[in-house]
Amino acid sequence: MWIQFILIATAIVLFVFFIRSSHSVKTQAFKRIGFVVFLGLSLDAVLRPNDTTWLAHKVGVGRGADLLLYMLVAAFAFFAVNTFLRFRNLERRFTDLARSIALRDAQAPAVVTAPPARVPARAAEKEEPEPEPTLSGGPAR
Repeated sequence: MWIQFILIATAIVLFVFFIRSSHSVKTQAFKRIGFVVFLGLSLDAVLRPNDTTWLAHKVGVGRGADLLLYMLVAAFAFFAVNTFLRFRNLERRFTDLARSIALRDAQAPAVVTAPPARVPARAAEKEEPEPEPTLSGGPAR
């Protein structure tokens, strides 16, 4: 069946094409042209369904409706990959934006220059260890 070869080749080409250059100007132009061609073929399928059946027989599919289903699956796969790549690009852009705003608005920490507390020499020498409290809260014996 020719349709299997056509669909597999289309899937591989679209996958490689979108992974390599997901949002260049050239890719966006191809997407728009492909969308216009898809709309034209959709209108032709609605207005002249016999053409769809004829094309289906030429590529080895029994009915025109089956051919439309196969093309719909390919179009959905295109949409899913395209949406995933767009969201990944937006997440990357938001992360870069948040980092640049954080770096731009960063402030140096306030430095506190208080003199160290002085302890009298005699008090430090005579300090006895504090008794450990018991479970009842009183001093240990």
